Amino acid sequence: MPINEKSSREKILILGAGQLGMQVIRNLASRISPGTVSVLVEPGFTTSTDKYKQEVTGVLGSLGVEILHFDLSEGTEENLAELFEKFSTVICCTGFVAGAGTQTKITQAVLKAGVDRYFPWQFGVDYDLVGKGSGQPVFDEQYEVRQLLRSQESTEWVIVSTGMFTSFLFEPDFGVVDLETGTVRALGSWDTRVTVTTPEDIGLLTTEIYLEEPRIRNEVVFVAGDTLSYGQLANIVEEATGKAVKRVALSLEELDEQLSQAPDDVMLRYRKAFALGTGMWWEESKTYNHAKGIDTVDVRAWLHRHLRDKR
Repeated sequence: MPINEKSSREKILILGAGQLGMQVIRNLASRISPGTVSVLVEPGFTTSTDKYKQEVTGVLGSLGVEILHFDLSEGTEENLAELFEKFSTVICCTGFVAGAGTQTKITQAVLKAGVDRYFPWQFGVDYDLVGKGSGQPVFDEQYEVRQLLRSQESTEWVIVSTGMFTSFLFEPDFGVVDLETGTVRALGSWDTRVTVTTPEDIGLLTTEIYLEEPRIRNEVVFVAGDTLSYGQLANIVEEATGKAVKRVALSLEELDEQLSQAPDDVMLRYRKAFALGTGMWWEESKTYNHAKGIDTVDVRAWLHRHLRDKR
């Protein structure tokens, strides 16, 4: 695809070089002027013996991406704001790796630095509908970040709502799909729905949204790889594996009881929040990718590819 002329006048900082950050970087670097993109990683990232970090460091070098180091856990809001000042756009892909309060501190630093445009870490559910009190404290913080952004007019913001990562449905610790035991659990009921998108598609769509003309500003943009019920998910797992699955429905009452026994269990909190259903899904027909005719990977295609790669 051709280099976008507008981007030659901008400096973009990506926060994080993990699963999502690298997908955003790869897509942006292929579409905009060389030397435009920088990435923020933790101290010691580029000298680590960790295989993933070594590979990523090499990829970033080949893409011509400047690497900056900053400790989000220990660094102050003031120091972070000073770092942000030379960038026109900040795209946060770092999640809550530095603990509670991370996204609030980053957002406040972005505003203090006077960054022109900010894509916060909101690559998740519809926090406006979820509101506060879902049982998941990080959801509460995400809602508060939205309120903070809406309370000012100096920095433009774009929120990309993606639902959960598709792969998270199949994380054994999350407890929805367990391919090893052939078990699928419904959160709330079999009719409860969930929206999911792969990091690869999020990287592509975030780049398209960033480059969109006329410019998208101060807006929540919905994207989706798939929206399905847990009942449909069970059917897809059976079709892909060729085996009947054990179906277990986890009611809200049962999840509340489990949480009362283990109130600090992070995954239980996630299960309870998704079991509520509200704000966890949206119609694919109302998404940016549908409107633009951009194909995305649905759960069936993702699972078939995953099973093929495991063979």
